[in-house]
Amino acid sequence: MNRRTAIGIGGGAAGIALFATLAIAMMSEPPSPIPLWKVEEKPYLRQVTAEGNLKAVKATPLSAPAQAQGPLKIGWIADDGVAVKSGDVIVRFDGTDFERDLLEGKEERSRTGNRIEGAEADAGATRTNLGRDARIAQRELESAQSFQITDAEIFSRFELIESGIDEGLAVEKKEYAEQMRLVRDQLFQAERDLLGIDERKAGHRIDRASKGLSSLEVVAPHDGILVLTRNWRGELPRVGASVWSGFPIGEIPELGSMKVEAYVLEADAGGISEGQEAEVVVESYPDRKFKAKVEKVDPIAKPRFRGSPVQYFGVTLAIDETDPKIMKPGSRVRATITLEKSDAAIAIPRQAIFDQKGKKIVHRWTGSGFETVEVELGNSTVGSIAVKKGLEPGDQIALKAPETVAARDEDASGEK
Repeated sequence: MNRRTAIGIGGGAAGIALFATLAIAMMSEPPSPIPLWKVEEKPYLRQVTAEGNLKAVKATPLSAPAQAQGPLKIGWIADDGVAVKSGDVIVRFDGTDFERDLLEGKEERSRTGNRIEGAEADAGATRTNLGRDARIAQRELESAQSFQITDAEIFSRFELIESGIDEGLAVEKKEYAEQMRLVRDQLFQAERDLLGIDERKAGHRIDRASKGLSSLEVVAPHDGILVLTRNWRGELPRVGASVWSGFPIGEIPELGSMKVEAYVLEADAGGISEGQEAEVVVESYPDRKFKAKVEKVDPIAKPRFRGSPVQYFGVTLAIDETDPKIMKPGSRVRATITLEKSDAAIAIPRQAIFDQKGKKIVHRWTGSGFETVEVELGNSTVGSIAVKKGLEPGDQIALKAPETVAARDEDASGEK
């Protein structure tokens, strides 16, 4: 074998080897339109964000005076967040309605008293007249009985009958006068009871107005910062608004211990429970972070803003440390709640998971093609989902369904 022949044979062998290498490489790579994701075991952290406000753990509540019976109209109110001292006026209510009720109540009671006096005078006069009629009837009866004609031999039959009629009439007059006096007394008592109701109504009106006038101010029980209470619409009490007795107006908190009342979107709230760790940042001091824990989770999601269909779960966070210098009641805060934390877990992108007859599957690359693998999923974050079973570190999975890509390529080839 000469040198040229040897070179040719060597070159052919090298070409065959190169072709085989390329073939193996081509077989180990998936079709180019299908991107792959390499499965790795990494630390896994699932968190949700929440927004809310600081609130004191302990606070002295301020409410509309309980002794005021009826609505109270706010005439003046201190600003939210203002520093107050013991005895300072927090709310001053408008007393115009109470003054009018007091005046009208006194006038009504005076009119009712005059009507009662008039009814008593009329009843007294009627009672006197009926008593006089009864006495006259009694005298007539006695006279008729004293001079009754009974001798039929001396008096005529007509005189005998007339004498009996006079006696019966006197009896009837007496009984009628006594019965009328009894009926008149009953009518007067009924009228007196009705007037007594009006009199008590006027007295209640006067008493209510007097109590209202005596409770037109709410004062601070001690020094502190005033925090007004928002209603279900998120509005603060304002001048002109009406409140009822016992209605919460605000509070004066103790600044030594704070908590967070935060709100989490309903879609992100899955898995939140008491005791989970959180991190709180006061928006006015973004460089400071405070550790906290979930203390309470509302059982029902509710709208946070009026007219908005978005639902939120209310979450109360207990802060480990309170810094009164930067933490004020009502300050806006951002919280990050840790729902799940693991040092080693498998998490894959959402687009790598597909549905097949009600099962969750992925397409795993084997080197020569894709195989369908059923997976058991765990919790999810915004872009990824934890996998409990079905995958191992080092696996490569498709981010697109292979059959969809193949069908698209066939359609493109047919068009060409």
